[in-house]
Amino acid sequence: MRRADPSMLTPAGRAWALAAAAACLLPLLPQLPRTLAAGTVAVALATALLSRRGPLPGWLRIVLALALVGTVLVTFRFGVGRDLACAVLAAMLALKPGELAGVRDARSLVGFALFAPFATFLLDQGPLSLLLGLGGACLALAALLQLSADESGDPQPATVPGRLRAVLRLVAIGLPLALAAFWLFPRIQSPLWGVPDRVLAQPGLSDEMAPGQWIDFMSDDRPALRVNFIGEVPDTSQMYWRGPVLMDYDGRTWRRPRWLGRIPAPEVARAPVRWEYRMEVEPTDRRTLVALELPGAIPEGAQAGGDYVLRTAPLTRVTRWHMQASPPRTFEPRLPALVRQAALRLPEGYNPRTLALARQWRAEAGPGNDEAIVRRALAMIRDGFGYTLDTPLPGRHAADEFLFDWKRGFCEHFSSAFVILMRAAGIPARIVTGYVGGYRNPIGDYWVVRRNDAHAWAEVWLAGRGWVRVDPTAAVAPEHIYDTIDDRASGGGLAGLPGITPVLDFGDWLRRGWNDLVLGFDAARQVAILRPIGLERTGVRGLAALFAGAAGLALAWMLWLAARAERSGDPVVRAWRRLGRRYARLGLARAPHEPALQWVERVAAARPGDAGALRALGRRFAQWRYAPAAAEDPRRLARDLRRHRPA
Repeated sequence: MRRADPSMLTPAGRAWALAAAAACLLPLLPQLPRTLAAGTVAVALATALLSRRGPLPGWLRIVLALALVGTVLVTFRFGVGRDLACAVLAAMLALKPGELAGVRDARSLVGFALFAPFATFLLDQGPLSLLLGLGGACLALAALLQLSADESGDPQPATVPGRLRAVLRLVAIGLPLALAAFWLFPRIQSPLWGVPDRVLAQPGLSDEMAPGQWIDFMSDDRPALRVNFIGEVPDTSQMYWRGPVLMDYDGRTWRRPRWLGRIPAPEVARAPVRWEYRMEVEPTDRRTLVALELPGAIPEGAQAGGDYVLRTAPLTRVTRWHMQASPPRTFEPRLPALVRQAALRLPEGYNPRTLALARQWRAEAGPGNDEAIVRRALAMIRDGFGYTLDTPLPGRHAADEFLFDWKRGFCEHFSSAFVILMRAAGIPARIVTGYVGGYRNPIGDYWVVRRNDAHAWAEVWLAGRGWVRVDPTAAVAPEHIYDTIDDRASGGGLAGLPGITPVLDFGDWLRRGWNDLVLGFDAARQVAILRPIGLERTGVRGLAALFAGAAGLALAWMLWLAARAERSGDPVVRAWRRLGRRYARLGLARAPHEPALQWVERVAAARPGDAGALRALGRRFAQWRYAPAAAEDPRRLARDLRRHRPA
């Protein structure tokens, strides 16, 4: 039956609209800060519950909106970026159910909710975001179908499977055209426009290191890069992935000097060993491109400065690099005065015990015997120091507390104290941050370097050799390692479950395939897929013609499916159309614009023998189809329509 007021929202329509809004909001929530995401969910649930009997008062909606948007701005420190915009969108969507009153409001809610899955792709383009976004879009279409049925009163199936089947038919109609646009539409080498940076940067190697800053980063087991070696594979002890070099120290924080990236790359003499590899880097929104020490030929799109650290455009998407590396024999054997001065500078008034120990060692070793001091420092660490992540935040004299009081810490403490000790002894030294090691995934035979592989080590400058890598953390004896990242991970999460490693390996292999086939699909990859059929040299015009042909086939598919769906609609409508085709064979076809009863009268005038039965069927069909209240049994009407034959 049709409702007297079709603009009123039914319980089913409200439920579908709220479910669609929640499903569209879901992919955006993991991209927000956890506390903000939890607050958004709480506000959305409260708004939906409080508005069950009608819209919330206007003043309450204004107060909630100001409070939630204010929280968002404070969380993002009043910065402007795409993550802030997405957070504001999520907040507004959480408050939108408070306006639900009629069908128009529900349609507005569903339409506004559809912005959320698309906004998600500004922050993350992984397969999970895509699947959640598709789920939200499908539920939005189902909700719109429900609202349309409620408004029109058409007797359509209101079950959840029925709605989802109707949505899947719509998806099947448009899918070929979408695939043709993705694979064949001409790609350009660089985008026509960009999007703003994030306000809150993603976890990644930064140009500074402060006490306690690395704890959360080192607890993140998400992949940072994936590597395929071509030919010889270095030992994991040689897998030092070089990142930012930190030289400026203010007593608490180490920073990378800006001028270091602007001076020419230093002189390097390389060992005969050469490693070649392809590297896939996950997005970090930062400019530093880590590379195996030391990178050989600088890849296109990157540049190296005076610290031999590769810098590129912000890494806002998955990127691929073909790289070479060789261990250095000598690395900047002639040290410029500016670099030497920066590599010896220490702030005044900090770490007096460390400075006194360094002067004592220098006096005992004598001038020019820098290697002896380095060996003595490593021996001290090896004999009496331990590795642990459970450390307090240091006070003013961080190196003194670590070397003489705690004697426990992780790479942040070891590298910082070691460099301070070396500088105090007159040896140029600096901190290098990056990643160390990696895990070989047997599925696909590639190496995964995760974010919790982040590491900090030292470089000291020795006469005749230049910069030499020294890893004081690695000098800790195994029996002095008290806890590690792996120990903490085993206490919870999937990584601690027995037999879960093959599953995680397979999942990472699938993610790598997604990056390769979807996120990494650019103009070069588009040409590569056309090479097997000899169309790699078609150019833009040829590719446009190929796309036009594929789009034409896709449109033909859409029309065929639409016509088929029209033919396989309601049983009563299908039986009525079959009846019309029977009379069309007699030259009495119904015109597309002709109403049902008008056509019946025309046929009755031409064939008086059919007039009575046809008029009765026509009135019953019109009553069922268009009347406000139809008592007609649709199954009986469909049966009678199928049985009628022209006299």
